[in-house]
Amino acid sequence: MIRVIPILLAILYGLAMYRFSAWRTAKELDEKSTELVDPTLKDMSSKMARALDLDRIKVHIYEVAPVNGLAAPDGRIFITRGFYNKFRAGEVTAEELASVIAHELGHVALGHSRRRMIDFSGQNAMRAALAMILGRIIPGIGVWIANMLASLLAARLSRSDEYEADAYAAALLTKAGIGVAPQISLFRKLEALTQNNNGTAPAWLMSHPKTEDRIAALTTLQDRWKT
Repeated sequence: MIRVIPILLAILYGLAMYRFSAWRTAKELDEKSTELVDPTLKDMSSKMARALDLDRIKVHIYEVAPVNGLAAPDGRIFITRGFYNKFRAGEVTAEELASVIAHELGHVALGHSRRRMIDFSGQNAMRAALAMILGRIIPGIGVWIANMLASLLAARLSRSDEYEADAYAAALLTKAGIGVAPQISLFRKLEALTQNNNGTAPAWLMSHPKTEDRIAALTTLQDRWKT
């Protein structure tokens, strides 16, 4: 029974982290976002809304500098101010930014955004439980091994989600008359767009599939749909 207690505590910790993370994320997004009102981008989102038989697709601007898109656990779609500024500067086209919106819609439609929050708390619980167990079995490096195993699991789940959201976006963009080409062209410039001042890619890219692999998967889809 004593050996079970650390695992139970880890599970309770994971549940508490899930509740807290969901609350904190929603609070920050509420405080730092406004609805996107750019007419060109709203035209793009209207095309996708018609393809989905929806009245509209509401997109928000998240007031942070990094270039990214986000699907919140409650289903809201966000484009960062940094990404929107790239569009205003002509570095990203309206169609390419529409592909980001379509990708985030995929995360929502496929249940990724809500599940990721649950996975996050579950991974924390697993990390804590493994650290307790391996820390006793392998003193010194047990905690390091636990963190590594949890991180590898998180990255694998995230990469799978990205491929699925890419495929959803490709289908939606094709149905909306926008096509897959902007999705592919954005991937080819995304690494340069997201580099920081030190010239290194941000950490979130580490959990995404390789760019060439994502492009190859989209090309395969295109070829299959043409036949």
